[in-house]
Amino acid sequence: MTVEKVILASPRGFCAGVEKAINALAWMVRIFPPPIYCYHEIVHNKLVVETFTRVGVIFVQDIAEVPKGSPIMLSAHGSAPEVIEEARRQDGTVIDAVCPLVTKVHHEIRTRAQKGYRIVYIGHRGHEEAIGAIAEAPGSVDFVETRADVDALARDDRPIALLAQTTLAVPEWSALADRAKEHLGEVWMPGRSDLCYATTNRQAAVSAIAPRVDTLIVIGSENSSNTRALERVAWSHGVANVLRINSERELPDDLTGIVGITAGASAAEDVVTRVVERLAPVEGCEIVTSTIEEEFFPAPPELRELLSGLTAAAALLLDKDLPLEVGQHDSARDALQDLTNEPVWSPERSLT
Repeated sequence: MTVEKVILASPRGFCAGVEKAINALAWMVRIFPPPIYCYHEIVHNKLVVETFTRVGVIFVQDIAEVPKGSPIMLSAHGSAPEVIEEARRQDGTVIDAVCPLVTKVHHEIRTRAQKGYRIVYIGHRGHEEAIGAIAEAPGSVDFVETRADVDALARDDRPIALLAQTTLAVPEWSALADRAKEHLGEVWMPGRSDLCYATTNRQAAVSAIAPRVDTLIVIGSENSSNTRALERVAWSHGVANVLRINSERELPDDLTGIVGITAGASAAEDVVTRVVERLAPVEGCEIVTSTIEEEFFPAPPELRELLSGLTAAAALLLDKDLPLEVGQHDSARDALQDLTNEPVWSPERSLT
């Protein structure tokens, strides 16, 4: 393998929602003895899920699998209202790591349904985010994934709201939204797009480097919607060889020329580093930055309240203040590294 040069797309990798979710689950691992339960994968990344599994997190598809009183984390993709209620009935600590951008869509669905709107929701069938969002008002939502789905919609007299899964590819959303308007007539859409800033930014970054590369490597898992969207954007720009990999171990040995690299919003930068090292580009790396991201999402309120209580208890018990808090500079990358190198839980560690 003789790679001439690597071009890194920027931004890439962890978004603010993923940072929030990973940090929240890492705090649960620090605070509680295992097992800790998480409803669905915390984020759609195989390596992240494997890391948490090794330190005592059990990922479940049904809240009924969780023993009474056990701590539960709800994933970043958003959960149906009935799932949240069932989790709270388990009599354990429940922390909801839902991305605020997904919460926005849930709110839009509830609000428009209450106003009598018929909601056309564009998403990927079977994706956890879509399932949770539609559950907010199932009787008012028409789910569509393809042009044929849109064309099959019958017209009626209700006003129509057009909403979307946050991780769609921009061309995918635009084509289906335009077709829905043609087929159904006037529609209401939110003033700010439902598409996640990180999704659109990473797609724009791929668009910027695509004309210059012979191969584009997309780092991320197969079940990650935003990762697969990056593949489709690369193909749409004519990149002949697009590879999606989970880690450097999946790289083929015959890559040549100029290789571009991006990473889905739930893929860690450590993997990017190892991929570059494996490629060993003769002329080194160039970073192409299309925008600067400064978004930050605070920790879930339930987690902040829990840590505040632990801080007060520790101060009372040890007669000194301990800085148990989550802040803007907490790094999901550091949290994952911490879980890899340190014991899972001890009473002393939960208070320091």
